[in-house]
Parts: sequence; structure tokens; C-alpha cells
Amino acid sequence: MATGKKYYVVFNGRNPGIYDDWNDAKEQIDNFEGARYKGYASAAEAAEAFRTASGKTDSGDLGRFLASASSRSIPKPGQPDYFTNPEVDLDAWAVDASCLGNPGRMEYQGVELMTGRIIFRIGPFDDATNNIGEFLAIVHAMALMTREGKFHNIYSDSVSGMAWARNRKIKTQLKQTPRNAIVFELMARAVAWLNTHQFPAKVLKWQTDRWGEIPADFGRK
Repeated sequence: MATGKKYYVVFNGRNPGIYDDWNDAKEQIDNFEGARYKGYASAAEAAEAFRTASGKTDSGDLGRFLASASSRSIPKPGQPDYFTNPEVDLDAWAVDASCLGNPGRMEYQGVELMTGRIIFRIGPFDDATNNIGEFLAIVHAMALMTREGKFHNIYSDSVSGMAWARNRKIKTQLKQTPRNAIVFELMARAVAWLNTHQFPAKVLKWQTDRWGEIPADFGRK
């Protein structure tokens, strides 16, 4: 769990909801008669407090209402909504990669589950693969958290990417060329980082069948 970060629930204000930035929350309550808000240490606590106070017990309604106060995408009717599923750690980050072709043009990104905010987006790189991007996304998130000293669990939907990170070893048949030399450099740096650092949080498998598409998905399927 992250340390120091707060989530603000605006119970009564211009746009009630959950905010991860104080300035955004402050805009909703300044000079608003009867404004009510409270800060919470975790996304899960904030979501539960808002759920209880608003009386929105229907998960679909709650997810759509909370999404209005964030940048995360709202699932289509009938699709699972991770935001209201108690299995999901809302304090976590999610990572994903996209590759147009195999090999092809690859990029990867990480997002904050609570808000859908893009934390990093790297690439694109030529002559790479999706599995490489998934692996690099995981390690990039781990390294960024370590540098900032604030740790979250990480969700990935890539079995290969998770295995490579866990075993500190990349298994790819991709051949190095002048066009993808930077990708091989990034892979080498990632493995070196894994061999010299301990990551205290967990890398967890995103359960797409129960929770819908991973929030870091590029939406290109």
C-alpha cells in the first residue's frame, strides 16, 4: 500500500465523488454551502465510505457514478466493472502493452486503478513483441515505485510477462536488429534491475473474465 497519498471523498459538493488530488477535491467544496468531504488513506476505504454514504448498493450504478469523478473508462452495460468488485485492490496499478504486428510497433503503459490516470506511457518502439512490452511495463512500474518510495500491487494480464519478471529471465526468439537495439537495451536494463532490487509489493494476475479488460488496455483489440 502506498504511504502518504490520500483519496478525498466529496460527499456533498459541486460534483460528489472520489478524488486523488486535493486541488481537484477543493474545487468541489470551496464556497459550496453545506459541503462535506473527508480524506482516506486508501482507495478501497474511500470507495467503501462513498458507497455507504450515498446508499448506492447497486454495483453498476456505483461504478458509473464514481467514474464520473475520474478519468477511468466506464464499462458498457452488461460488462463486468472492476471498480465495484471487492476482489480488486483499488490501490493497485495496472500495466499493459500493445504491439501492432508480431514483431511490430510496441508501446506500454501503467495506470492507477482508482482514477484511470496514466502514470507512464513509453514508446512506441519498432520490431518488438507484445510479451516484451508486458515485461517492460511490469519492471518499469516496479522501478518507478521504488524510486518514489511508494509501493502498490501491480496487475498484469500477461502470464509470460509476469513469469519473465518473477524468474528474472527473458525468453524471446526475437532477433536484435539496428531498428530494435533500444528494446534489447531496455530488456537488459530491466533484468539487471530485477537482479539488484527487492520489490515488497505483489505482481498479480488480472482476471479479465471476472473483471473486464485490464484498465491499462490500449483499446486496440
